[in-house]
Amino acid sequence: MKVKGILSEEKITLPELKEILIRVESERIEAGKEMSYELRKSIEHANQLSKTSAESSRALVGDLLEQEKMKPEIAFRIANVMPRTRDELRAIYAKEKFTLTGEELDGIIEIVKAHS
Repeated sequence: MKVKGILSEEKITLPELKEILIRVESERIEAGKEMSYELRKSIEHANQLSKTSAESSRALVGDLLEQEKMKPEIAFRIANVMPRTRDELRAIYAKEKFTLTGEELDGIIEIVKAHS
């Protein structure tokens, strides 16, 4: 019986996940192993929803974390969704106990546009 456990944990963006899944897919193909249904669906999901490169998404997270009212969880969510409008950005901040001004929202949207 194999016992699996978490060795380490790190937040990554969706484009970074896409690169990892592509690498896993190519290793499986080279080894002649069959891909599970879950792996195929994960690859499909990452391919459809990734809107930028892994490097650009990581740089975006770094730039977002320099903002005043930015938590790491929100920065990663923004990098994954790449919101283009104030409404999309407000949806990301909906559960927070504070609200952003129009200028703060526009500033975040400008940062996102610079990295897309």
